Amino acid sequence: MFDRKKFKESIERILKIDFGKLLDQAKDYEKYYAVSKAIMEFIVDDWSMTEKAYENGKQAYYLSAEFLMGRALGNNLINLGVYEDVKEILNEMKIDINRIEEIEEDAGLGNGGLGRLAACFMDSCATMNLPVTGYGIRYSHGIFKQKFVNGFQVEEGDNWLKYGDPWSLRRYDEAVVVEFADCSVRAVPYDTPIIGYGTKNINKLRLWKAEPIKDFDFDLFNDQEYDEAVKEKNRAEDISRVLYPNDSKNEGKILRLKQQYFFVSASLKDMIRSFKEKFENDFEKFHEYHAIQLNDTHPVVAIPELMRILIDEEGLSWEKAWNITVNTFSYTNHTILAEALEQWWSGFYKEILPRIYEIIEEIDRRFVIELKEKGYTDEKINRVRIIDDEMIKMAHLAIHGSHTTNGVAKLHTEILINQELKDFYELYPNRFQNKTNGITPRRWLKLCNKELSSMITELLGIDEWVTKLTMLKELEKYLDDEVVLKRLLEIKQKKKEALAEYIQKYEGIAINPDSIFDIQIKRLHEYKRQLLNAFHILDLYYRLKENPKMDIVPRTFIFGAKAAPGYFRAKGIIKFINEIAKLVNNDSEINHKIKVVFVQNYRVSYAEKLFPAADISEQISTAGKEASGTGNMKFMLNGTPTLGTFDGANVEIVAEAGEENNFIFGARVEEIEKIKETYDPKEYYEKVSGLKRVVDTLIDGTFDDGRTGMFEEIYNSLLMGASWHRPDNYFLLRDFDDYREAHKRVDKAYRDRLGWAKKALMNIANAGKFSSDRTIEEYAKEIWNIAPKRI
Repeated sequence: MFDRKKFKESIERILKIDFGKLLDQAKDYEKYYAVSKAIMEFIVDDWSMTEKAYENGKQAYYLSAEFLMGRALGNNLINLGVYEDVKEILNEMKIDINRIEEIEEDAGLGNGGLGRLAACFMDSCATMNLPVTGYGIRYSHGIFKQKFVNGFQVEEGDNWLKYGDPWSLRRYDEAVVVEFADCSVRAVPYDTPIIGYGTKNINKLRLWKAEPIKDFDFDLFNDQEYDEAVKEKNRAEDISRVLYPNDSKNEGKILRLKQQYFFVSASLKDMIRSFKEKFENDFEKFHEYHAIQLNDTHPVVAIPELMRILIDEEGLSWEKAWNITVNTFSYTNHTILAEALEQWWSGFYKEILPRIYEIIEEIDRRFVIELKEKGYTDEKINRVRIIDDEMIKMAHLAIHGSHTTNGVAKLHTEILINQELKDFYELYPNRFQNKTNGITPRRWLKLCNKELSSMITELLGIDEWVTKLTMLKELEKYLDDEVVLKRLLEIKQKKKEALAEYIQKYEGIAINPDSIFDIQIKRLHEYKRQLLNAFHILDLYYRLKENPKMDIVPRTFIFGAKAAPGYFRAKGIIKFINEIAKLVNNDSEINHKIKVVFVQNYRVSYAEKLFPAADISEQISTAGKEASGTGNMKFMLNGTPTLGTFDGANVEIVAEAGEENNFIFGARVEEIEKIKETYDPKEYYEKVSGLKRVVDTLIDGTFDDGRTGMFEEIYNSLLMGASWHRPDNYFLLRDFDDYREAHKRVDKAYRDRLGWAKKALMNIANAGKFSSDRTIEEYAKEIWNIAPKRI
């Protein structure tokens, strides 16, 4: 029971103890901290009871290099069912809940879809009372904060912990030591509660911080060697300092390898310790009590690390250790891009993790013998072996060393089975499954779009849809209800006005809330084709200049994306889009018809404003390249039709909501397979109306790239090929005209306001499949073999 008086007293007490202040003296961040700590007090007993309830049965453990959690306060209040109570209490205390929610920093623990998926999964596991623990790294500075200087991306440190972290508990008593060839470091766990919706269960996210064994050398300091005195401390803390440190040099690659081994070794040692407390050395039971999910290839070094622990430290035979290992691990593949299927030069392993390398060599040696016994040719063996040409292929190790490999969308899994991992599928047909991704409706509708959430509850008469999202299907009965359709449009307009106000405040750009909000928000990568979007905007600009009377619905194009610090071409695309924005937004003849905004520092809290306000969801990756996507699902749930290719989860979105309620364009996977060997982008460059004009702006002086060569490099990548890419490797020029025609269909459809509202409602009503609750239920039953335990 929520004790309002006690909660108020907790806030005032925490302000006094932690900041030495009374309520009327406290700053916003201090109030935020105190409110959050008061919630921690409120849940701590349930958290302890949940751990006790889980400890004697089988549990699952989700190992991920990223957990893109977003802000905690609002989401936790929603899940606890006390948001309105707390809002009222804070009003009585003259605290504005919106101000203190806004002061919270996004936890800098992830970057893109991989990390956000992990966060949605954690929410669903807790909501469904499933015994699942997340394991990762507590990065002190996340990936980076992004700002634009003269249109260029500039990275700054993301000190997300500057106000402290009220949502985690440091558990030094459960620290472990992780050993590398050149040093040892202490892994200190920080536990964050994952609060389920509509349940008392509180799950755990355990993140490891790297600390030195000896943090200060007094003798060196006394000798006035000040830098040397703290060298060990700095080198240790580097391991958990930044997510995905730049690895363009060997030092960066070695740091990334240390990060991966650091968190999986610490996590396995943590599991082994608790297992031995219950079962002593009966390790043949280990896989009966532990299901470990490897989220992509970053944690795959866990396979040889568990072998090392079982053989070297616990004295098991190779055969017993291998049987336990394979039956413990399962692996999620998130990509078919060759460059993203992680490989490591064996020299790094030999230098940093020599014993792990010996074990990988032995796994590979035994695998080759097994394949030869099956009659495999040397050529076929080389296609699947784990070490080839001094490169360790982590995806191969993951598939061979686990009992299940899953793709993350129907199309993605089909491509894995039939193309990219065909040899492995033939070898292990029973190990492959599909688990289409999902999103949590708690954060991505109930929290970020309270108006739409309330309307749905009112129309359905109950709020059970929040945990049973397929109930949204019942909304289809309102498809011809003009009152409901108009109300849906009014809600969208309200969210657009709120976003316009936010963008004016933080980006300094005025946008028209009556225009179509056309939004592409995701990681910046060539295959996601932000460049295709940019080409279309520039083409539309030129057509408007030629024909100022051209009849279009005003359009605001909004981008949000970070480019990896070492990804030169992606950073060039950001600069190109910002140059287009400068051209368009400063042209008084045009800027009332189209505007371009590239929001800075795209993150979860910004996404919570962008998804509900969007009219169009840009999902335009090259067919066959996006494994799934989850942004497409967030847009869909908020009533936004997809403008996209037949790729990833777009395929399933269209199957659920109908192609007539979305806007599909472009070459499909089968066509790309047929043409990719003979494809010549110059044919499209020369023949497609308007295309040459926009592509040539990369080199004809229209735009300024600050003499970096960025724009010319993009141009060359399209028409001549660059680095290892073929010319126009992602078929932008092939799909350009189809994309332009799809935009014309959007313009025409949007004018019929009630017709557009029907498309929006059909997307909402058919979003039920894309709940992460459904995805997690499938993992629990079909991969992890775990059952709910409700306290």
